[in-house]
Amino acid sequence: MDLAKNVFQVHGANAEGSPLLQRKLRRAEVLGLFEKLSPCLVGMEACGGSHYWARKIAELGHEVRLIPPAYAKPFIKRGKTDAADAEGICEAVVRKTMRFVPIKTADQQGATMVMKTRELLVRQQT
Repeated sequence: MDLAKNVFQVHGANAEGSPLLQRKLRRAEVLGLFEKLSPCLVGMEACGGSHYWARKIAELGHEVRLIPPAYAKPFIKRGKTDAADAEGICEAVVRKTMRFVPIKTADQQGATMVMKTRELLVRQQT
């Protein structure tokens, strides 16, 4: 799944890699889609918002893996579009040697935000 501000792109494939699902979803539609799906592997690029979505999708019984954007980039075959990004993430997430980012809890994200805010204030003061 490729995350964006308003419209997310979902790319699903079977074990052989054949595409099964390619859809654009608005934010309100994301959880509805994953509620209907049987438990599966979901991959996303790691960013601030991906941790929230990973927690919500994992609550529905799916296995969620977050990939650093630099690790997903080599798997994107064509131009920089949301659909191409989602397909590349889909390929990268099933690699056996791929390393993933652990999903942060809401408390961990809050602590990170406090530290970054503090760093900004100190930098502005000096």
